[in-house]
Amino acid sequence: MKKAVLTGAGAVLLLSACGTTDDASGWEQIEEEGVLEVATSGTLYPTSFRDEDSDELTGFEVEVVREAAERLDLDVEFTEMGFDGMLTSIHNGQVDLAVNDIDVNPAREENFLFTDPYKFSYGSMVVREDDLSGIETLEDLEGKRAGGAATTIYMQISEEFGAEGVVYENVTNDVYLRDVERGETDVVLNDFYLQSLAVEALPDIDVTVHPDLFYHPNNQAMIMDLENTELRDQLNEVIAEMMEDGTITELSETFFGGQDVSQEPEVDFADDETFMDEEEDLDELEE
Repeated sequence: MKKAVLTGAGAVLLLSACGTTDDASGWEQIEEEGVLEVATSGTLYPTSFRDEDSDELTGFEVEVVREAAERLDLDVEFTEMGFDGMLTSIHNGQVDLAVNDIDVNPAREENFLFTDPYKFSYGSMVVREDDLSGIETLEDLEGKRAGGAATTIYMQISEEFGAEGVVYENVTNDVYLRDVERGETDVVLNDFYLQSLAVEALPDIDVTVHPDLFYHPNNQAMIMDLENTELRDQLNEVIAEMMEDGTITELSETFFGGQDVSQEPEVDFADDETFMDEEEDLDELEE
């Protein structure tokens, strides 16, 4: 399997709503054409990536979409693009929906529809193994150098706590992790499951997932245009079936190293008043 960028689209920021175009695809058109047009990155292991041996697009959410489409008697055509283009493509009617570890949050729900969530996660930190990069609490992020993509909720969290953001473009996991190891950055904030797998896949790099600091509980789902209520309802029906019959659990365990991300985690989160205040500020920023 190829290495892939660490920054999750679950972290994609809300783009300003630009209105629904006349050619935005509705359920009747999708059903008539028999094709579901889906945007994804193809670079986000393990949710959307190209297999190293076959070069075929696969991943947890890619396969969830394929299974859902099959149950709706639809084919799927994926368009691979950067995170920033996905929401614009939905608004422009270029695609019917996007999947790429995209967080469900109130700000986005004002401008887009989401299916019911099928992945539940939370934030973590990759730090140096020997000293945890000097970070014991969220407040210790102040003055640290935090690597990530500019348009992520995790970069916003780090900067809200006083870290200096170090922005990367479309780079692979090893770049992020080696920079932390060398001290060029101190920390990477991102999704727990994605970061755990990245660290596990690169054991020669002397970093670790911080064992004590977890925050920002969140969930992910398929995202689409506000007008596509019938598409949302059709997808929700088959997602419920897939949750009930164990299909999503099986896919999760396949791609997330035996872990079931379809269940809400039992984790002690950083819940101090400072972090609650920061979460409110982030909601305002996303708008």
